[in-house]
Amino acid sequence: MGKPLILDGKKLSQEIRADIKREIDSLREMGYRSPALAVILVGDDPASHVYVKNKRNACEKVGIKSLFYHLPKNITTEELLELIAELNSRQDVDGILVQLPLPSHINQQEIIMTISPEKDVDGFHPENLGKLMAFLDDGFVPCTPLGIDILLRHYGVELKGKEVVIVGAGFIVGRPLSLLMLWRNATVSVCHIHTRDLREHTLKADVLISATGVPHLIKADMVKEGAVVVDVGISKVDGRIVGDVDFDKVKEKASAITPVPGGVGPMTVSALLMNTLKSFKKRERIHLTSTMNP
Repeated sequence: MGKPLILDGKKLSQEIRADIKREIDSLREMGYRSPALAVILVGDDPASHVYVKNKRNACEKVGIKSLFYHLPKNITTEELLELIAELNSRQDVDGILVQLPLPSHINQQEIIMTISPEKDVDGFHPENLGKLMAFLDDGFVPCTPLGIDILLRHYGVELKGKEVVIVGAGFIVGRPLSLLMLWRNATVSVCHIHTRDLREHTLKADVLISATGVPHLIKADMVKEGAVVVDVGISKVDGRIVGDVDFDKVKEKASAITPVPGGVGPMTVSALLMNTLKSFKKRERIHLTSTMNP
């Protein structure tokens, strides 16, 4: 094959964020307040610090106010729930993001359940996941699946009737992404640690999406000629950032492929900004344009 199309999430994200900034600037000129996102970080996990810093910087650049709560790692579930209850009640807060993972002593599911569905811009609350399952676009779609969907649509990747194989069945990416791909009328397979013959499944994929965090799990002999390959994984190996996909080899077979870094990661953050703006507009009763319809 010739050179594959590079699905450039960094470039598309810059365009999306410029559009968001223009819209927020326009709303401010009309007298509206700034949208606000509350970001809660528990403990001192280095990777979580980096993710939170990137999200907060992105917010500030587009005009979304970032409210940062850095809590000690020994905070109790009850204390964290009290903070979330306060943020739920504040009229000037549009979104609440609790950076995952949380320390093991905190009941993560209880935290997710306590965030108001109307402010759950991560899209993890069962009410929002239920709306995704029901193909209702007034909820919040989890940010990474939403970012992938927008990236594929932007580059004209047809999903209707195609075989989409997702490697990784986590609740942050794999499971909600499978619902979203069904929404796009794809035929979806989800593989996981108990899948017996991973290669047998991946070779069927017209669109192969890997979200495992296992460096270079996806080899060239696991990819069908001409497949579209989306790499959600991000790992550090010998000081380099790499993905789930053996990029240099797989790109020789793929028709289109995301780079790592610069593919899905920036789109995840942009989707968070879109969800926050959507929440703000719903709360301020400003006309919404669906992010889910082409």
